[in-house]
Amino acid sequence: MSPVPERWKGKCENGTDFGPSACNRKLIGAQSFSKGLHASGKKISKEDDFKSARDYTGHGTHTSSTAAGTHVLGTSHFGYAKGTARGIAPNARIAMYKVLWSTSTEETAATDVLAGMDRAIADGVDIMSLSLGFTQTSYFKDVIAMASLSAIEKGIVVICAAGNDGGPNTTYNGAPWITTVGAGTVDRSFAGKMHLGNGATVEGTSYFPESIYITDTPLYYGERNRSKATCNLYALDPKEVDSKVVLCDNSGNISVIKQMIEVFRAGGYAGIFMADHVALGPAGSFIPSLVLKTSSGTSVREYATKAKKAMVKSMRFMMTSLGTKPAPQVARFSSRGPDPISPGVLKPDILAPGADILAAVAPNKPFTSIGNYDLVTDYALYSGTSMAAPHVAGVAALLKAVHQDWSPAAIRSAIMTTANLVDNTGTTFKDQWTGLHATPLDFGAGHINPNKAMDPGLIYDMGFQDYIEFLCRLGYSKKQMSAVLRRNEWSCSQNPIDLNYPSFVAIFPKGASSIKEKNFSRVVTNVGDDTATYQAVLVVPTGMRIKVEPSTLTFTSKFQKQSFAMSVEVDKDATNITSGYLKWFDQANHIVSSPIVAISG
Repeated sequence: MSPVPERWKGKCENGTDFGPSACNRKLIGAQSFSKGLHASGKKISKEDDFKSARDYTGHGTHTSSTAAGTHVLGTSHFGYAKGTARGIAPNARIAMYKVLWSTSTEETAATDVLAGMDRAIADGVDIMSLSLGFTQTSYFKDVIAMASLSAIEKGIVVICAAGNDGGPNTTYNGAPWITTVGAGTVDRSFAGKMHLGNGATVEGTSYFPESIYITDTPLYYGERNRSKATCNLYALDPKEVDSKVVLCDNSGNISVIKQMIEVFRAGGYAGIFMADHVALGPAGSFIPSLVLKTSSGTSVREYATKAKKAMVKSMRFMMTSLGTKPAPQVARFSSRGPDPISPGVLKPDILAPGADILAAVAPNKPFTSIGNYDLVTDYALYSGTSMAAPHVAGVAALLKAVHQDWSPAAIRSAIMTTANLVDNTGTTFKDQWTGLHATPLDFGAGHINPNKAMDPGLIYDMGFQDYIEFLCRLGYSKKQMSAVLRRNEWSCSQNPIDLNYPSFVAIFPKGASSIKEKNFSRVVTNVGDDTATYQAVLVVPTGMRIKVEPSTLTFTSKFQKQSFAMSVEVDKDATNITSGYLKWFDQANHIVSSPIVAISG
């Protein structure tokens, strides 16, 4: 890589098992922050942490290599997902700021996160990616919101994970100046395959990290005892299951991991587990195992029940399948909107890959185990919105490199308005948990499309004063405004306009009139061809009416701005969540898409 830019002010600090020599033209900064931890009387653990910027858990290594890791050949997760790994922006430089410790609490971490973010701003970073979050609270008490606003003022793009709470109203990091990222699945699955004595073949999810081949092994199912059938703790008799493949029924109230522990305790050779919703992480397969959906496992159960001598003829693992459908789905753990602090701003903003993501981890550290043997790896599969956020951070870095004059809001707008709206079956994304179609409250503007984001056609731009105007409308006291703005002077317009966001949320409280209406105003900037004409196309569901004025926008020069107004109406008997889309089309194949969400009641 080229020499480190002269404008860079960061450094690599000395510490335990880490020093400046570990940095280079790729890793150009590494600092740790622990004053908040020490001020509380806590200490940095010597057993499960490093008193330095060095990563102990592997979380920071995984996220940074996802965002900007270089090409590495021959990577895999113990034989799964084999191939060449690279980050989204492999030519970007990385600066790491360690702000969380094994002994951190929310209270101690707040001070250290704020210090780390302020240092990153002062050092001159271009993109800030945070795969962490605090309990949702007002912006004047939210250190990430406060520091992020300071970063935005300096032109720094801030990308944050939406959180892993899964249900509605659970998004974290939802301030409108932050790009908030939800997690989607990918079109890749990991499996094992089993051939039964009756000739049937069954495939199920598996992460078992050893290349073994099981043949001609008895299949056990405790059909006459419900506790044995569901592999409840201490229910299995070692004399009955020793060296057998054990089938565990779906009980609904015992996790697959606990069933796996029971099979291991009783001496079972392998396990087959029936479950429809299972968070079986890659570190969870410590015995040979397959996880089958209940519908698929029924035939296995019938065979095990009826056969005089049920057998597993063969069982093998380490299978990676591509083109899995449907994908992406909204990952079951990904936090959904409406945002608990500002429900009128659509969050998450965007969906990105966040399930079973292969990236680098801390080396020489046990990742999983088989029996009493620990297994280590340099690359591993992680899941979470923590994994989704660095994908977007990498795309933001690519956009910043191509469009150096774009603001953080412009970069977010490009990402949002060019997002994919359908999965690989051509239909609306599904919610992995319910199996039903998801809404923009689950996936935001859609699933990120990096190539299209490079040329969005139009952008919804904003500056620092726009966010001040947003805060002015929240009714904060002078002290509260001063806290979030981190200054004592600011100005509020007497006639504030709408936040120029690339999405629309209309909230209608209970008891509204028979027809509920909400008006919006927006300004778009032409960043495409010098001359362009855009036509509005509306996707309107039953029970909703949308009007746009004007419906045609004509631009005669690049960077020219045009404004439009939009009204949204919903019937009094409309469903609680109704969503549509505004799409601007031009003659150059640009499609500038924005979700419209109406929340009633």
